[in-house]
Amino acid sequence: MAQICLGIECTAHTLGLGLVDSDGKILADVRRTYKADSGGIHPRESARFMASSSGQALMDCFEEAGISPKEISLVSFSQGPGLGPCLRTGATLARAISAYLSVPLVGVNHCVAHIEVGRRYGGASDPVVLYVSGGSTQVISYVAGFYRVFGETEDIAVGNLLDSFAREAGLPFPGGPEIERLSSSAKELVDLPYTVKGMNVSFSGLLTRMKNLIPTHELGDLCYSLQETAFSMLVEVAERAMAFLKKEELLLVGGVAVNKRLREMCNMMCAERGASFKTVEPRLCLDNGVMIAWTGLLAKSVGDETPLPSSQVKPKWRVDKARVKWRKGP
Repeated sequence: MAQICLGIECTAHTLGLGLVDSDGKILADVRRTYKADSGGIHPRESARFMASSSGQALMDCFEEAGISPKEISLVSFSQGPGLGPCLRTGATLARAISAYLSVPLVGVNHCVAHIEVGRRYGGASDPVVLYVSGGSTQVISYVAGFYRVFGETEDIAVGNLLDSFAREAGLPFPGGPEIERLSSSAKELVDLPYTVKGMNVSFSGLLTRMKNLIPTHELGDLCYSLQETAFSMLVEVAERAMAFLKKEELLLVGGVAVNKRLREMCNMMCAERGASFKTVEPRLCLDNGVMIAWTGLLAKSVGDETPLPSSQVKPKWRVDKARVKWRKGP
């Protein structure tokens, strides 16, 4: 009989609730997203929003799945990394449900969950992973029991780069979708800093330059040039990792993976190498409870559970510190 997991995503601005069974069937995917009146994410306000939204969201989740809460086999939650107030809100909800229903609790690494949902629903097997989001920019691959980081940003994440420029330019949050839309009106490519340091990238100089150019350049040209420059940097380090690791599969995950131009550039690079490019549908790139539920099921399948005394959140929990027991091989 298939097990069913309730997954709770709660790292930043999205409260995501997902119900997934052990065959990988998605039974429900419910989200509530906090939007600030101005600026980016205010952690405590986002946490309060999650707490006030969780009751109705839970009812909607079980109604969408057409099952009773008593039918779930376990509860998993984002234990980290993320914003402390948001993580604590989700963890408290998960502990309460686990205790009330007397089902196991499983803490999940948010970054690992992005990778595993990409492998399960994107058809990837043993890829190099380009993980791009508001808080993370990393090139990752599985080696000997862990997802190892082979390259990453030395300062800000690419999603932070897009949001920070958008805020400076008067565009709405999140900035990525509007930057992508405005890019289609570009007439020229603006020369911008391109900073690749071995396997790492740096975006802070690019952001400073972009801010300084706002008064003197067309916004469409700036948006187009920002995408072309930043995404070229990402594709370069991803390709270098594929060559180094001798892997012929690239998996693109994380919130910024919804960008069509980034997908196109990754696909072009893979085609030139004779490699395969994998990603998932946009809704599974964004933070969601489905990825937490599926990763919780993977962890539980090898006996991993999170005892209550060990369920404290880990705001700085790196992906390469999370044991991946369900994967085998070198």
